[in-house]
Amino acid sequence: MRKIKIFDTTLRDGEQSPGASMNVEEKLKVAKQLVKLGVDIIEAGFPIASPGDFEAVRRIAKEVNGATIAALARAREEDIARAWEAIKDAPQRRIHTFHSTSDIHLKYQYRISREEALKRSVEMVRLARSLVEDVEFSPMDATRTDTQYLLEVVSAVIEAGAGTVNIPDTVGYTTPSEFGELIRTIKERIGNSAVISVHCHDDLGLSVANSLSAVLNGAGQVECTINGIGERAGNCSMEEIVMALKTRREFFNAETGINTKEIIRTSRLITRITGIPVQPNKAVVGANAFAHESGIHQDGLLKEKMTYEIMKPEDVGLYKTELVLGKHSGRHAFKARLMELGYELSPEEIETAFLKFKQLADQKKDIFDEDIEALVSEEVSKVYELYSLIDMSTSGGMTQKPVATVKLKIGDEVFDRMEQGDGPVDATYRAIAGLTNTKSSLLKFEVKSITGGTDALGEVSVTVEEDGKTVRGHGADTNIIVAAAKAYLNALNKLAARKK
Repeated sequence: MRKIKIFDTTLRDGEQSPGASMNVEEKLKVAKQLVKLGVDIIEAGFPIASPGDFEAVRRIAKEVNGATIAALARAREEDIARAWEAIKDAPQRRIHTFHSTSDIHLKYQYRISREEALKRSVEMVRLARSLVEDVEFSPMDATRTDTQYLLEVVSAVIEAGAGTVNIPDTVGYTTPSEFGELIRTIKERIGNSAVISVHCHDDLGLSVANSLSAVLNGAGQVECTINGIGERAGNCSMEEIVMALKTRREFFNAETGINTKEIIRTSRLITRITGIPVQPNKAVVGANAFAHESGIHQDGLLKEKMTYEIMKPEDVGLYKTELVLGKHSGRHAFKARLMELGYELSPEEIETAFLKFKQLADQKKDIFDEDIEALVSEEVSKVYELYSLIDMSTSGGMTQKPVATVKLKIGDEVFDRMEQGDGPVDATYRAIAGLTNTKSSLLKFEVKSITGGTDALGEVSVTVEEDGKTVRGHGADTNIIVAAAKAYLNALNKLAARKK
């Protein structure tokens, strides 16, 4: 098996996504997680771009071990000097320098000749090579560059000391067959004198396909980002390229050193830091990547997972496949969920409940466990009120920490409790939690106005989890704090009903 190096550029090209800027500490956190993930090279940033970028690269070079730390530099002396200053303390370091080679860029952006571009590229590779042993060169906009000129540039920079030549599809222009042929041509020209890398953008949605075509034709390194973030439509998605090579290992005759069980953790870290969400149907890391609603699919999965899954969720760091109950679900999945909830019903009872479930699924987008329980249990379908709100009050302001006093009826007795909190809702919830001795966790809190005006009726919805089971509670009142208390108690009553 050929080993394909994974060059992660989340901290450089990924950060160029609008709104994805990271501070130094955030970059450090990501870099350390990338080492756990097992990437070979971390492109830590573009040191000359800003003092903050320089400091981030410098800190990563000093504090992160286990991967080669690369710094990007234009084919300019000052860029390369700055890159060297940033990475000089790294045990494994690389300078990645680049210059455009396409006639479009040379004519309209750089306004220089091919000869001058070649000369600059060679000189700057030599300069970088005098500072570090590991130098990478990228002929920017390579896929729109004249092939013979591109081959001339690639050969010249390798002779000047570049150990890796990266062929970027800078504007996402190429196609798999076309790009594969280009990489094969370069491979035939340079042999094993340098590693061929590829850096594909996703403007036409082909970045992963182009990168895989390059691997089939001799590329030994793929440049990519977590969640595919990056300039414009983004980059080749690391999780997709890695799992494609893992799942179709024999076909590609190639593998990576990535610890795939860290993929989900890394993906969620990037989402949390950048605030850029992952679309639900995103391959590998999307919320629906291992979720199934179709009855045909659910039936097959319950019999044998490989019928409809080519990857194990555990391989990417998830716990299990999710069978989503909805209007497309079948009896097999419905019965399996009933068993998970602890119900043992006769075939007739299951059929009756299933018909009711189908009717509900046509009306309701999200089917929760308590919805199913309500269908099969008369006792649960009636709201079992163990806890009821008798009275409550809150006080506090800008200078005084909020205090809530709550009086509840629990069973046949009445209790009250006073608590402080970060806000009036927090204080109220602390008081309720103390009175009920709940072991549940509040997962979600939503507020919306049902009516208009200053006397609007406000509705609060909460999602509460206990022992792996989730319920939703709702409450409405013109006083939003009271509505919040009602919603929390509604959820706790559902949990109590489930236990009963």
